[in-house]
Amino acid sequence: QVRLVESGGDSVQAGGSLRLSCTVSGLPFRDYKMAWFRQPPGQWRKGVSCISENGDMTGYSDSVKGRFTVSRDNAKGMLYLQMDNLRSEDTAMYYCAADRIYWWLLPNYNYWGQGTQVTVSS
Repeated sequence: QVRLVESGGDSVQAGGSLRLSCTVSGLPFRDYKMAWFRQPPGQWRKGVSCISENGDMTGYSDSVKGRFTVSRDNAKGMLYLQMDNLRSEDTAMYYCAADRIYWWLLPNYNYWGQGTQVTVSS
């Protein structure tokens, strides 16, 4: 059974940092492209960042470029999102996603986690 479990969400003040983690099991992690998405209240889910199987190719939405960093540890089956200089507009439920196809920041990934909440207060 494929499982993606996000963790690390919290409430922080603007300017602060958080590190999200996604624990993946049930699939050959090193063969899968991974991505982070977020969904603010009342809005559509949007791509935040993505990373190729070996981490040599990454992508970011314009809204987080320069502030967020995606990484992965294939040996541990873990995906990370380091979020710095957080803003109130970063408040959302954050999801990790996996697929063999590199959908980049499109929400077409086959496998999804349940999400972790990030709240940034100004």
